[in-house]
Amino acid sequence: MVQPQVLQFKITLKETNPIIWRRIQISELCSFWDLHVAIQDAMGWLDCHLHHFEVNHPIETGKQYMGIPTDEDHDVLNTLPGWEYKVKDYLIINPKMIYEYDYGDGWTHEIVFEGLHNKQPSQQYPVCLAGERKCPPEDVGGTHGFEEFLRVIADPNDDEHESSLEWVGGKYDPDDFTPSKVKFDNPTKRWKRAFQESIGC
Repeated sequence: MVQPQVLQFKITLKETNPIIWRRIQISELCSFWDLHVAIQDAMGWLDCHLHHFEVNHPIETGKQYMGIPTDEDHDVLNTLPGWEYKVKDYLIINPKMIYEYDYGDGWTHEIVFEGLHNKQPSQQYPVCLAGERKCPPEDVGGTHGFEEFLRVIADPNDDEHESSLEWVGGKYDPDDFTPSKVKFDNPTKRWKRAFQESIGC
């Protein structure tokens, strides 16, 4: 009997210093939508903006883009429905892919496939194994806005110190991340919400 396996990925939020990263395992049967939900939950994003994966085509030369297709003119990538494509089929060509989230703030994640592992009977998947540093707040203004936000909340004398902390709910510790505290949502339920409610924070 073949033992079920899981895919292991390291997710790195680019252009952050110190680096914000996560290591997760997810079912080998996962779709790009399933992986999207797992990345959102592991990182700490709120899944209220558009996204896509940039991957190498498994047969032909060139890129494909997986996410939520739209009829808008700005969807120049011809985004494919991520829930219809299996991630494992694309790992044959290249163990790396790009995950873009929030086209306004422009968060770019490097996703590195770290191999197949045997599924543990007592473990629920996805699971977050490791990681460092808290995810940036939504709509903070990308990497430059995040750097400015961190500067402001670290300076009690800054005029915007109190208002910036109030904006994120009263406190923000950039080093606060515990892998075991990550809770993963059901991708099917998330898909229904995405198409029954408007995307946007």
